[in-house]
This record gives sequence, C-alpha cells and structure tokens, in this order.
Amino acid sequence: MSFAMNYLMHLFLAGDDRESLVGNMMGDFVKGRLDNRYSPGIRSGIVLHRKIDSFAAGNRFFRQSKKRLDDSNGHYKGILVDIFYDHYLAVNWEKYSIVPFPEYIRHVYAILEDFEPVLPERLRYVLPRMFSSNWLLSYQDLGGVDSILQRMSGRIVRPNPLAGGLSELTRNYELLQSDFGCFMSEIQEYVSHLDSTAF
Repeated sequence: MSFAMNYLMHLFLAGDDRESLVGNMMGDFVKGRLDNRYSPGIRSGIVLHRKIDSFAAGNRFFRQSKKRLDDSNGHYKGILVDIFYDHYLAVNWEKYSIVPFPEYIRHVYAILEDFEPVLPERLRYVLPRMFSSNWLLSYQDLGGVDSILQRMSGRIVRPNPLAGGLSELTRNYELLQSDFGCFMSEIQEYVSHLDSTAF
C-alpha cells in the first residue's frame, strides 16, 4: 500500500542536491531493484528515501508516536504519524532551515517541473493536484492536514480511519510534537553520517 504522504520530510532530508530531491520524491513510486533508467543522482535519492523509511520504522520515537494513537487506527497508524510529522516540520520550519518555508516550497515545485519527463507516471499524475492545492504548504495548518487526510481516505477503496485522523493529532498534539523533535534530532544525525557514494 503506497499511501505514505511524508513528502516534506523526505524532501527536507534530501538536502540541496536537485537529483537527490527528485529521487526522494520518487521513492514511494519506484519499487524493486533500481536500474539505469535513472541517473546516479536520482538513484541515490531513491535509496536515501528507502533508508529513511527503514530508519523511521525502527525508531523509538516514531514507534512511540504510533502507540499514542488509538488502536482502532490499526496499520494506518504509521501513515497518520507520517503526516503528523510533516505538519510539525512545517510549523517548526524556521528551526530547521534558514530558507523561508513558502520560498522553499516554490523551489521544490520548480525542480519537480524541470524533472517531470523522468518522473514515474503515477507521480506525474499526482503533481498537478499537488501544485494546484499546494499540498506541501498546507501542512502548516490543521485544516490543511484534515484536507490531506480526507483525500487519502477517499483514495482507499476499503473502509479506513484516515478521515478522522485529525482528532488523533489534536488529542495528542503536545506529546506527538515532543516525539517529533526527538525523532528529528536522530534522523538528521543518521542522514548526516550516510555515505551517499555507497548508494
């Protein structure tokens, strides 16, 4: 199931390299072994995306955040935490970047447009809606988070709890934000020590 929506986290951790950024954005849309369809820089970005996902899955603070959510959310807990962490990154952006958030988002959109011909078909399908609804910027407010959850819920055929996810965020807001801060310290440390030449 590829409904993960923590795009902002992956883009931020990709750093300043354009191809790494594109590869990280593509990560949820490219499965299996990588081949020479993509440049070495994009392949490195996809591998980094996968490493970040693996790190998060085993991280104590990410897992703690999942445990804070009601068990009725089942295996959707991880998806909810992904989105909640993107919200916290957006609202605390100035703590992590000297580039103003709206300027960063415009920069990202311009890069994705430049690389559109090499993007997977499913991602090319998503991009116009991402741009028109300004998904990444909307992570900053609770209404935007709610809209994202509603859209995701509607894309899944079977019944799911995502449409009610905002109540989980508001109910656990301070505790989840504390988890996020600790997670960010650890994931930034992890990424900073990765050898990109080994990807």
